[in-house]
Amino acid sequence: MDDNSINHIDRKGLETKFRELGITVKTTEHPEVYTVEQALPHISHLEGVFAKNLFLKDKKKKLYLFCAPHNVDIKLSDLAKLVGATGGLRFADENILQEKLGIKQGSVTVFGLINDTNHDVKLIMDRRLTDDTYSELYFHPMVNSASCGITPTDLIKFVEHTGHEPLLVDI
Repeated sequence: MDDNSINHIDRKGLETKFRELGITVKTTEHPEVYTVEQALPHISHLEGVFAKNLFLKDKKKKLYLFCAPHNVDIKLSDLAKLVGATGGLRFADENILQEKLGIKQGSVTVFGLINDTNHDVKLIMDRRLTDDTYSELYFHPMVNSASCGITPTDLIKFVEHTGHEPLLVDI
């Protein structure tokens, strides 16, 4: 393991980072969920959209984090063509997820980029997560037993702080 896998920021550290950056989030606690479908009953009453987050790799083991509104249907083959991924895209192993983003399967979140200090993961985002389509975007705060609402403006601020430059796509 490289230095990037040591001392990952966890939920508490993420909350501290939000305060340092002046980012306000609305956190909703709920039972552990492993799919968007399991999460929706706990957050569907909230204004905004729950994000679908996929941790992917291509044939050359290049890593991607894809984020989109939960109700977007996406074919990995179409996404691979859109981003020029070599040999298509497939889900990356959980051990790589833990090593690079410091999170477990079922907790995939854009906030995990705070732990990708080597910038090994390319962020791909549906453009609607960064414009004014939705007032709040919901992501897990490093664990799958809660969801945090964040504005698109604050999401961009957070991503910029991590040093990642998102590739915005229209799905």
